[in-house]
Amino acid sequence: MRLGYTIFYVNSVENTLEFYEKAFGLKRKFLHEGGDYGELDTGATTLAFASFELVKSNEVGFDLFKRLEKPTDMEIAFVSDNVEKSFSQAISAGATLVKKPTQKPWGQLVGYVRDNNGFLIEICSPIG
Repeated sequence: MRLGYTIFYVNSVENTLEFYEKAFGLKRKFLHEGGDYGELDTGATTLAFASFELVKSNEVGFDLFKRLEKPTDMEIAFVSDNVEKSFSQAISAGATLVKKPTQKPWGQLVGYVRDNNGFLIEICSPIG
């Protein structure tokens, strides 16, 4: 078995894809003609977004994420060779500052923002 997709449910799939293209320099891989599902080109594991309407039609149920003062207990992490530049690009594109990049004891540079839906995004340097 392997991890194939990570899917986040959002109000607007197209707006979210546009945000990730501008904020993180990712390329759009797919947007369904109905606009209810889209994917970004993120390598071996696909980062995808689906509309609330689409997930309702799957009849699996879910709790609606509410944009709280603090992020929820999950994150998307992007590895960058230039964390400061990537972090600045994300902020310029409308990401919300959570914590500026700081050096960790193990040598990794790590910063946090929130995306246009309120999801926590880690921008970090490679480990080791």
